Amino acid sequence: MSELLKSIDARTKLAGTNKLEILLFSLGEDRRTGRRETYGINVFKVREVMRTPPITVAPDMPPAVEGMVSLRGILVPVVDLAKYAGVDSDARRDIMIVTEYNGHTQGFLVEAVDSILRLDWSMMRVPPDMLTAQMGGLVTAVTELEDGRLIMMMDVEKVLAETSHSDDDDIHFKSIAPLEKPGVTVFFCDDSSVARKQISRTLDAMGVKYVSANNGRQMWEELEKAADYAKATGQSPSDVVSLVLTDIEMPEMDGYILTKKIKSDPRFASVPVIMHSSLSGMSNQSLGLSVGVDEYVPKFEAQRLSEILRRRLTERFPAEV
Repeated sequence: MSELLKSIDARTKLAGTNKLEILLFSLGEDRRTGRRETYGINVFKVREVMRTPPITVAPDMPPAVEGMVSLRGILVPVVDLAKYAGVDSDARRDIMIVTEYNGHTQGFLVEAVDSILRLDWSMMRVPPDMLTAQMGGLVTAVTELEDGRLIMMMDVEKVLAETSHSDDDDIHFKSIAPLEKPGVTVFFCDDSSVARKQISRTLDAMGVKYVSANNGRQMWEELEKAADYAKATGQSPSDVVSLVLTDIEMPEMDGYILTKKIKSDPRFASVPVIMHSSLSGMSNQSLGLSVGVDEYVPKFEAQRLSEILRRRLTERFPAEV
């Protein structure tokens, strides 16, 4: 398994080319369906893969959280992904995927890891509504392999939020002051339903209007609509679109490609683009700056996000809008 994840740092060169690499894993055969599904997680979020160490069970742990393990002196919560995803399997979860994102480290128990798959984000499709409803929004993208297997990308941000209740803390939103610029509109995109909810709550607290999308392709379509509206009403597109906030990893079009399209289009030349991602490594930030991102903010810090949005929007529109 160490060979499987060797040279992960070098994989950063894929970012910005609308490509990604995902670690494939299984959760065991579901007794209800008789199927063993294959799931995926972005390699950028994987710190290591290891045999499951002894787990210390603590009282009052959230559902699906098996307990904690000590990794090099750091206590890491361990989530049984099969339990969380509702997979009824008695398969042994001998493998733990250690992930790091949103400033948190956690272990995911799985039945087995398969391989690392390199593909283009354009091959990742938005899941059908039926699958989204069945999985409770847990799957953010789906792709089909040559052998006919469907690979489902898990929304690991949703797992973190619901097992740690990190999205329920109202105090972070109550301390956000209104912007008092009713004319501004922020366009934002993220494939995670949890992230979209958090961003919406931040903008609502600021009293800022917004347009949201589930991925970069949908966001670009919204920007095109905004440009058409601006032309029809005799306005500049850069006045209709006050700011764009984008995630990095999204199906069909990632945040790097979206930023390139925005920054190379004269209609949106003065529109600031803020990259908002759980991929908070310096290499990801540097690549974002190289494609024209104006600023980078890691997920998810409501107060920090609101401060950056407030500063950028005030700089663009110093007078009342």
